[in-house]
Amino acid sequence: MKHLRINALASDIIISIYVLVTLYFRFKLESETATGPIESLVMGICFVVILWALIKLKVLNPNWFGLFNSKKVKP
Repeated sequence: MKHLRINALASDIIISIYVLVTLYFRFKLESETATGPIESLVMGICFVVILWALIKLKVLNPNWFGLFNSKKVKP
């Protein structure tokens, strides 16, 4: 059975959009309701765990936009 795997560039774009949308959602929710710092931290941790699980299951395969290249080029 084949697993869903998203390539590196698409994973980077999806992760960036996910982070921006979740931050917007958290700030909007916090400004409209009376949430404390503990609720904000729990919500943030939940969003990060979802992202971590998708990376751990290898659905998302981030390349971090090439910032952390592990391949070293020998001259």
